[in-house]
Amino acid sequence: MKKYATTDIRNIALVGHGGAGKTSVAEAMLYDAGVTERLGRTNDGNTVMDHDPEEIRRQVSINASIAPLEWHGTKINLVDTPGYFDFVAEVKSSLRVVDSVLVVVDAVSGVEVGTELVWKYAEENGLARIIYISKLDRENASFEKCLAHLQQAFGRQLVPVTLPIGAEGGFRGVIDLIEGKALTWEEGKGRDVRPAPLSPEQEAAATPHRDSLAEVAAETDDELIMKYLDGEALTPDELRRGIRAGVIAGKLVPVLCGSALKNFGLQPLLDLIRLAAPSPVDRGPVRGTNPKTKAEEERPSSEDAPFSAFVFKTMADPYVGKLTLFRVYSGALSSDSQAFNSVRGKTERIGQLFLIRGKHQEPVARVGAGDFGAVAKLTETSTGDTLCDEQNPIVFPQTEYPSPVFQVAVEPKAKGDEEKIGLALSRLREEDPTLSVRKETGTNETILAGMGELHLDVTTERMKRKFGVDVVLKTPKVPYKETIRGTVKVEGKYKKQSGGRGQYGHVWIEFSPEPEQDFVFEEKIFGGAVPKQYVPAVEKGLREAKEEGVLAGYPVTNFKAVLYDGSYHTVDSSEMAFKIAASMAFKKGIMDAKPVLLEPIMNVSVLIPDAFMGDVIGDLNRKRGRILGMEPEGAGQRVRALVPLAEMFTYAIDLRSITQGRGTFSMEFDHYEEVPAHIAQAIIEKHAVEKKDEG
Repeated sequence: MKKYATTDIRNIALVGHGGAGKTSVAEAMLYDAGVTERLGRTNDGNTVMDHDPEEIRRQVSINASIAPLEWHGTKINLVDTPGYFDFVAEVKSSLRVVDSVLVVVDAVSGVEVGTELVWKYAEENGLARIIYISKLDRENASFEKCLAHLQQAFGRQLVPVTLPIGAEGGFRGVIDLIEGKALTWEEGKGRDVRPAPLSPEQEAAATPHRDSLAEVAAETDDELIMKYLDGEALTPDELRRGIRAGVIAGKLVPVLCGSALKNFGLQPLLDLIRLAAPSPVDRGPVRGTNPKTKAEEERPSSEDAPFSAFVFKTMADPYVGKLTLFRVYSGALSSDSQAFNSVRGKTERIGQLFLIRGKHQEPVARVGAGDFGAVAKLTETSTGDTLCDEQNPIVFPQTEYPSPVFQVAVEPKAKGDEEKIGLALSRLREEDPTLSVRKETGTNETILAGMGELHLDVTTERMKRKFGVDVVLKTPKVPYKETIRGTVKVEGKYKKQSGGRGQYGHVWIEFSPEPEQDFVFEEKIFGGAVPKQYVPAVEKGLREAKEEGVLAGYPVTNFKAVLYDGSYHTVDSSEMAFKIAASMAFKKGIMDAKPVLLEPIMNVSVLIPDAFMGDVIGDLNRKRGRILGMEPEGAGQRVRALVPLAEMFTYAIDLRSITQGRGTFSMEFDHYEEVPAHIAQAIIEKHAVEKKDEG
């Protein structure tokens, strides 16, 4: 691929609801641009964009995939993103580095949850938008209904640039409102567009839409608005000028239509991306922070500026190892050079640079401002880092990802694979910022958290395929704790006199609640009843014993132990004897001090549209939640509640079901509180059965 000026580059992400047809649109564009000689189809598993074995098997996009194409002197970097919310990290990473989005909408389904979400993300990133209504050849497809639905959801600045000719099975082309021509295609010959003058019927259908387009386009330019108000028709070139200005300013969203599977209507889309999608120069300088001075600085999209790039994706490639994908914002990066990682404060050696096209890597000597590139085997660099010129350092803001909300416990299928699991999850975590892994000390489980069931299912498939680790996913155990509500004084006596040297340890300990601390140990011995050298053994015996409580085997917390009396034997006493005596006192004392079970309570924040408020609050109440408050936020409501962790393991699934996918939530640990008696009894009985089975 030849070298392009920054002004001739278009970076555009294909976004939309799952199943809207984004990958099919990308494949048709690549085919029309001559990148491929066969129109890839998701159902056939032969697309450029969906090349991961899991994507082929499931027939859905899981990873953001990049492919450049050339169209009439312009380089267009397509970024095909997943539509399912479980893979939102891929969407967020992609929107961080593109300059515009192509929102793909299913002509049958219209605006869906995913459409609303990506529209919101595009607004947050200040991205120009273009809409493509696809699947117009399908039964029940309606351009008019879909357009009305879009305008109702997102505003009247959405204006058609092409209109369909024919409907459903009879769909055969589009009306180009800019040129005022009919463009049709023959089945199986989507590359060959046939332009023709509009028929009287087509002219009548096009006129009101062309007037709307002219009005919105004219508003971007004083000269054009004067001409429009004087009743003069805008020429095609004037329309193009107005459309380009409107799209870049965010005041106009062009709507085009077609069928990606038939490859009808894709050339006008490519023409419009070339015309109106902003180049990196149009987006203006990018801001960051100088790590030395902490001052905000700018980098213009120019190859004359100091080098800076943002790492937006990391992949574990089976052939080249870790592959780092980046966008150059200013300057240029050459193969076999060096770059400074300003986040880590380390210099990286840059080997061979690549352009990425699906799963293929094309070696290049240089990647310039505004373009995407990749490099293998960087040792220090991770997703979200900034690479730059060490003499002109800058750090670009990190991408913000939602917190993982769906948790499972991970166990190896084969014994001894625990270490391999840790390594595999660590590598996958580098690729995917919405994964988290932790060791739950209370239950000794490895907890894997992600955005949903599908997300974690795909993650475990990758572990198996890439790292040879087979795992089982289970519902995590709740890290309950035990504590006491009463105060008792108990004796612990360990005496062993059978053969050889005897063992003797004897303690009196008072146990009482201590709400503010995990465990407090005090010694109030008078007259040397227990010699000083044995006191640490008593504390150690209690600390070890408290890890397994008397009710259901959970750690005991929030209590105080005071060693106040005891006795010893000058010959038979030992540290071990006093440790055992303390453990005996603990078991008896805790059982007599009104022990109770505690459960973790989570602070839950749920963001939902108003319409689902009643259902969500009712569901939280059923989950033993306590509603703390509600407040308006944006177009929705934020509900805050305290909910037991035991009720929250499937909440990601429940909330999606209740809100049709429109609700999101986050949660964090808040405190422990007593488990209701009837629930505690069930937990205690279950533990007794498990212990009996083990015995």
